[in-house]
Amino acid sequence: MAGGGAERVMSYLLPYLIKKGHSVILVLMNETLDYSIPKEVPIHYIEKSQGNEPGIYKFFKLPWLALKYARLLKKEKVTHSFSLLTRPCYINIMARWFTNHPYKLMISERNYPSLQYGGSHIQARINSFMVKRLYPKADSVLSNAQASAKDLVMNFNIDQERIRTINNPIDIDKINAIQKKEGLFDKNYINAVSIGRLVKEKNHNLLLEAMVPFKNLRLYIFGEGALRQELEEKIEKLDLQEQAFLMGFESNPYQYLKAADFFLFGSINEGFPNVLLEAMACSLPILTTNCKSGPDEIMELKEYKNDDIMFTDYGILTPVNNASLMRKALDYVIINPEYLTSCRPNLLERVKAYERGPILESYRQHILS
Repeated sequence: MAGGGAERVMSYLLPYLIKKGHSVILVLMNETLDYSIPKEVPIHYIEKSQGNEPGIYKFFKLPWLALKYARLLKKEKVTHSFSLLTRPCYINIMARWFTNHPYKLMISERNYPSLQYGGSHIQARINSFMVKRLYPKADSVLSNAQASAKDLVMNFNIDQERIRTINNPIDIDKINAIQKKEGLFDKNYINAVSIGRLVKEKNHNLLLEAMVPFKNLRLYIFGEGALRQELEEKIEKLDLQEQAFLMGFESNPYQYLKAADFFLFGSINEGFPNVLLEAMACSLPILTTNCKSGPDEIMELKEYKNDDIMFTDYGILTPVNNASLMRKALDYVIINPEYLTSCRPNLLERVKAYERGPILESYRQHILS
């Protein structure tokens, strides 16, 4: 239950299922608990691993963990087993090798598979093989975006009848109750916020390179990760020490989103980026790469371009990993602040489609169907 999007969905789903009168247990593989768990939910650990374990070690542990999970399913008389994230999904499916105990087996893919499991290196090839062989054996497969669902059907042998898309939920009432943070942003500058782990996939380097010409722009990056030192060196190399700031992990980013001028996102690939929904709920216009998958669906892009910036009612999308066009988008919103102003009411209306209650009920109905 580390601080990611899938974990946040689970943190919403657990109390909702309890409220609806269901008996629920939570099965984890790591002791990290960044989200609160209802006291009524017992936690079982099939292992207590470390996040830095070698990939090959994680791979060879899968059958043993599946055996342990199979025993737990039988012991707890589980009737419905729902897993999120790649390795838990493997284990959920493989557990059927070790038990005749009947249970409805459901998995949820949170990424765009062809990108997440693509490439020629050994880990990518193993994951691609595992997804193609194991995922079709699940009783149902949930995707959080239409593009990733289509990718699973076309490239990973998933039967169209077994797959369904349910988007990530967002707690709009909770966000509405949070007050904006006063005093952090200097009003003499245009202030942008970005949220994401400091890892290669989030591509913060792109954002830093794109903002170099704009001396009146400041960027506040919330998140932590392995690339902190590399990004600190990049900021110094580009002479952005007074403009780009690594703020670390923040459990309440909404107070800053509500006070900023726009949200900036440079990701290479996503499943369904919650941070865009969070920015929308804070009435914050968006500049983002049009990565797979999610941004074009969330922002209702009508005309795709691979050689120019793309305007929507909620902000601007740019081609992936193109610093020149991200710079063009920044130039536009800085010169035309009225565009950002015109986006704000549209954002609040659009984000209603991702309200927590109806989406959690969709999860519940699908799990129990």
